[in-house]
Amino acid sequence: MATMTFERSNRRLRWLMLAPALGFVGLMIIFPLLFTLNLSLTDAFGAVNAGNSYHGVRNYADALADGRRFWPAVWRTVFFTIGAVVIETVLGLAIAMLLRRPFRGMRIVRSILMVPLLATPVAIGILWLLILDPTNGIANHLLGGLGIAPQEFLGSVSQSLPVLMLIDVWQWTPMMALLLLAGLSTLPEEPEEAARVDGATAWQRFRFVVLPMLMTTLMTALVLRAVDALKTFDILYATKGPGGGSDFEVETLNVYAYGLTFDYQEYGLASAVLVLFTLFIIGVVVLLRRRSGKASA
Repeated sequence: MATMTFERSNRRLRWLMLAPALGFVGLMIIFPLLFTLNLSLTDAFGAVNAGNSYHGVRNYADALADGRRFWPAVWRTVFFTIGAVVIETVLGLAIAMLLRRPFRGMRIVRSILMVPLLATPVAIGILWLLILDPTNGIANHLLGGLGIAPQEFLGSVSQSLPVLMLIDVWQWTPMMALLLLAGLSTLPEEPEEAARVDGATAWQRFRFVVLPMLMTTLMTALVLRAVDALKTFDILYATKGPGGGSDFEVETLNVYAYGLTFDYQEYGLASAVLVLFTLFIIGVVVLLRRRSGKASA
């Protein structure tokens, strides 16, 4: 009885000590969500507190009916996210497998892998603007040496989004590699050794032994990177500016909502877009988590 009383008191004390931090975090999350949801039901324009009136779900209807800006922004967001995350996952897994076994200079290689993660997205955007400059950038000089015609890169409407997707791959593949390498380092070696003794090839050991054991880590890394890629804004805005370019060629939902808020001051419509975007992200996370549960079962 004394032990049970002590455990109960200890549990209550833990929750009591955590309550201020949990309350603060909850307030910082719940209040902006409720404020944005409330604003999305109003005709807020020009000023957030300018005596706005409620008009129901009209902003949501207007957003969903917008085939010129909203739906193209949705498809660009999906294209950018799927393309970047798939390439980063494949390359990250390949790099992690190469770095799995110790070799001379491994610490140097791991340090080099960290370099793209150290700079801010805005700095990376400016760096790649200089590299990919159609006139003076080093990229076209290198392509010219290979006999390839100069490219417009970020100056092209059709090339901008794929190029920015590859820049995202350059920046975030190392993170995927390090996450998967950490997962590989925790796997037991006995199953793979047994498969090697049975005559399994390197591909068979990877496909039927290593990959199933790594699946939980792989899906967790995939969820984290997918959510982060969905929210990409800095590098898009830093390289293409307001509207995602002259023809909205890289305007994702984040860039679209930013433009509605700060360029057009349509706060009600922007809030509705953000609510829809939040629901979209939640749906993606739920879907990936379900896939992760089935994969690890």
